[in-house]
Amino acid sequence: MRLWIAAMLALIASACSPLALFNTVAPKDSLTTPATRAIAYGDGPRQKLDIYPAAPEAKKPVIVFLYGGAWNNGRRQDYGWAARALAAKGFVVVVPDYRLAPADPFPAFVDDATAATAWAHANARRFGGDPDRIVLMGHSAGAHIAMMVALDRRFLDRAGVPSSTIRGVIGLAGPYKFDPNEEGVLRDAFGRFPEPDATQPVTFVRADAPPALLLHGDADTRVRLRNSERLDRELRAASASAELKVYPGVDHTGILLALSKPLRGRAPTLEDATAFATKVTR
Repeated sequence: MRLWIAAMLALIASACSPLALFNTVAPKDSLTTPATRAIAYGDGPRQKLDIYPAAPEAKKPVIVFLYGGAWNNGRRQDYGWAARALAAKGFVVVVPDYRLAPADPFPAFVDDATAATAWAHANARRFGGDPDRIVLMGHSAGAHIAMMVALDRRFLDRAGVPSSTIRGVIGLAGPYKFDPNEEGVLRDAFGRFPEPDATQPVTFVRADAPPALLLHGDADTRVRLRNSERLDRELRAASASAELKVYPGVDHTGILLALSKPLRGRAPTLEDATAFATKVTR
């Protein structure tokens, strides 16, 4: 097993499509019902989602999982291993694609995540989900998007989704306070938006925000721990419900891969995320 893990980590570090490779070869959690793929939640080519039902006959809580990729890359097909891990814990899991920068900068990807959440609210019963018990979850850029949907109430209001539907939000190694005009991917994704503060999750902290779980590794050099520390501090100062868990020695990719069956010993990401999601959806 140790040799397999070492080989996989080496491939992930060097391959052109590392998560596609990982999704293909890594051992996965089993499901009693197959996933349903490429469901349209909008008219655009990237407005599609996959859904992993836990039990069609039951009203299970729903997790909308938003992958990362610097707001400019990623595809839902590469995250089947993560969705299956969450579904095996008793959730209906929705994994949407969303429009990407630079062609479609902020707020396009947040609008799409909101539309996918609205789709989940309208259609969850068809797949054994409870439309009134939804948890948003994201990694990296996906964590930023999840927090924007959860905190800036204008997105859900425009989509006609009751805010009470969102029972909680989970951020894995998310960027929540940054300079949107910084050269490179940030400017491509956010620099054209006329209100820089409106791109930041910390701007929309409020007392009645959905409960938040922030998970971050202290070895993350891509998105620094201070992002989660800042959001946690501001949520608490506003009397909102927030919990921060820091994983020693875990980096930006490791916190996500710890959801997978072979790498769960590296961090309790799956245990912590699903325990939180279970608690807030009771």
